[in-house]
Amino acid sequence: MSFYIGREASKLWKRVCAETTTELNLLIENWKYVLGGLICQYIHGLAARGVHYFHRPGPTLQDVGFFLLPELGQDRAYISETVFTFVFVSFISWTFHPFIFKSKKIYTVLMWCRVLAFLVACQFLRIVTFYSTQLPGPNYHCREGSKLATLPRPDNLLAVFIIFPRGMLYGCGDLIFSSHMIFSLVFVRTYQKYGTRRFIKQCAWLIVVIQSLLIIASRKHYTVDVVVAWYTVNLVVYFIDHKLPELPDRSGGSALLLPLSKDSRTKEENHKLLNGNSGDATDWRLRTQVNGKILEDGKTVHVETVINGV
Repeated sequence: MSFYIGREASKLWKRVCAETTTELNLLIENWKYVLGGLICQYIHGLAARGVHYFHRPGPTLQDVGFFLLPELGQDRAYISETVFTFVFVSFISWTFHPFIFKSKKIYTVLMWCRVLAFLVACQFLRIVTFYSTQLPGPNYHCREGSKLATLPRPDNLLAVFIIFPRGMLYGCGDLIFSSHMIFSLVFVRTYQKYGTRRFIKQCAWLIVVIQSLLIIASRKHYTVDVVVAWYTVNLVVYFIDHKLPELPDRSGGSALLLPLSKDSRTKEENHKLLNGNSGDATDWRLRTQVNGKILEDGKTVHVETVINGV
């Protein structure tokens, strides 16, 4: 029993090491896209904090969702955050599953390059909308009488650029459209395309619908914030997904699907030439050699022989 466990642990460790090497090579080639996407996430948080300085509390706007859905109350507002955290952590864990499991259909680095592209495009549109018009926040800490509804003038420039953790938990003014829905819809659509479990896909869409209702019931957003997110994010992901190159499918073998550098392509062409094949796909024909002559396409070459001087 201990021998079996040790053998499986050794296989797992080799798998993790091999996958780490592969992903590091991809990260070296695509680090600019990953770093750019992460910087844009910080810029989005900075913009959300900036609009908080312009926020002015006021009466909660008339909203059909507030009439249809009972208010959860301040004590149970954590429920929607719990659902969102579950979606967030589950998706991140899934993108790193090739490091452990044998069934590998995606490359983690390439997947996150794609996801970050979706997020950046949606968040850019979000920044434009919530800076265009500032609405009175429906959340409890954004209402009249709350000390957190407005931000005092910063004492120094550094205070403007520090957005954690207050800026994430107690923001006001960044309403249209919901940032939570951006992340959730991008994650679910990505798994819908690249995931393999149909049951999980169905559950994921159900969870996003439930999360939409919980966001409204907890009064974190107006209904329009959630509705706009549903069609905006889906349209953005649809159009960008068709513009980006398709991710390689690893089911046919991971080594052949890695991006080839110039040196590796040269080595591959030389290997083909040594085996009797040129780099042109039209010249990949079966060749055999008989008595110093090459047979192509299975045709017979008649060898002239001299027998008794004839």
